[in-house]
Amino acid sequence: MVEEQKITLETESPGPATVPAEVAKDVNEEKIQYPHVQQDSDDSEALAIVEKTVEPAPKKSSSGSQDRDVKLADLSKEKKLSFAKAWEDREKSKAENKAEKNISDVLAWENNKKAVVESQQKKFEEQLLNKKAEHAEKMNNKVAAIHKEAEERRAMVEAKFGEDILNAEETAAKYRATGIVPKTTWGCF
Repeated sequence: MVEEQKITLETESPGPATVPAEVAKDVNEEKIQYPHVQQDSDDSEALAIVEKTVEPAPKKSSSGSQDRDVKLADLSKEKKLSFAKAWEDREKSKAENKAEKNISDVLAWENNKKAVVESQQKKFEEQLLNKKAEHAEKMNNKVAAIHKEAEERRAMVEAKFGEDILNAEETAAKYRATGIVPKTTWGCF
């Protein structure tokens, strides 16, 4: 309806011809309707109505149709300005919503990447702890094996020592029994 009225206003306003009564009634109805429209604060795409105080033009005594044409031209201009303002507000709102969406997408991407990196870090730390535990276990096993081998060697040395003492005592008993003096060898003299 607004576009139809706009077309009829544009086509009829250039000439000084008289405006049909039907169009004049529509224009008067628009003047009455638009100032009472309230804009919701939550609706980001609502049209903003700019209320301007229209100074009454000095009445010309020449003709009432010229006054009407001037008023229609002013009304058409105000309508265009209000549509332009509404378009501008709508575009700004779109741009703001798009920017907020992009920012939230970037934030979600950042949080996702951080979570992945933290997960990798925890996994790596667990692997390091497992390797450390395995290495410590291997080292403990090596220490235990060394200790076991040392015990075996000690036991061998003590057994050899015990054998040598028994041999020495047996030989000494044999020498005592036979009365032979043992020969001592001092090496290469």
